[in-house]
Amino acid sequence: MTLICSTFAAIVCTIIWYKSLPKNELRIDILCWMYWGASIMWFVDAIFEYVELKDAYFTPAPADMLNDFFLGISVVALGLIIWLIILLIKDPRGVLKKALLKKEQ
Repeated sequence: MTLICSTFAAIVCTIIWYKSLPKNELRIDILCWMYWGASIMWFVDAIFEYVELKDAYFTPAPADMLNDFFLGISVVALGLIIWLIILLIKDPRGVLKKALLKKEQ
């Protein structure tokens, strides 16, 4: 489930990034790189888990699937939080800078 969550997030972000390609003001490419990296990490983990468990890999317990789903959602949420922090620091549209300067006046 972690692989499915991160790969789905990577695909959605890649589509959004591709549609906004000429400008890319919101730096969605950073989010794409994080999710594709997580997808590759979970894919390698799945390969090693399959080598260890063989056929039992395809029949996980429902509790294990739920835990993996929550872990996958947590990874997606953490990626969004990191991307938002980067976005606030870079402030590509200057919104934060305008808001801070407006308060000082």
